[in-house]
Amino acid sequence: MTDRTDDTLMMDYVGGDENAMRILVERWERPVFAFLVRMLGSSEEAEDLCQESFIKLIKSAGRYRPQGKFQSWLFRIAGNQARSRLRRRKILRWLPLTNEYDTTKSPGRGTLDALVDREEQRVVQVAIAGLPERQRQALVLKQFHDLNYREIADAMDTSVSSVQMLLHRAMTGLRKSLISERNKA
Repeated sequence: MTDRTDDTLMMDYVGGDENAMRILVERWERPVFAFLVRMLGSSEEAEDLCQESFIKLIKSAGRYRPQGKFQSWLFRIAGNQARSRLRRRKILRWLPLTNEYDTTKSPGRGTLDALVDREEQRVVQVAIAGLPERQRQALVLKQFHDLNYREIADAMDTSVSSVQMLLHRAMTGLRKSLISERNKA
């Protein structure tokens, strides 16, 4: 592909290099799509919002300042899109936590083991779906996109201490929900 940084590509795009944006889209389309699927619970909606996120990126390219925070900036755009969509539909759903494009499977797994894994995954999905929107967003960015606290804070337009609190509350809520679910069984 290219060894140019995201910041360099953005500045090249602003300078008139249309190919720079194509490279950025190719580089970031899958991570943004995966983030949106996890936030929205719908591949179709995620696809639409992924496109809208890149359109917003293009429209706001002139305001971008190269400070090595492109990833946070892009996830902020996508996160804002997702929160707006969730507010409009007022329904919280969740898709599997695994990447739907992951074609690697554990060899030799028995059917019973696979059923247990799916049930455990379903329980976790339900617990995550029950989290408040901002806690869920922070958790997804941390656990599935491996952003650090500063990057999450930038993406969510908040402070690092707020991110720490959101993640703490998310994990506490998940723990309570999973314990409650286990006690029902």
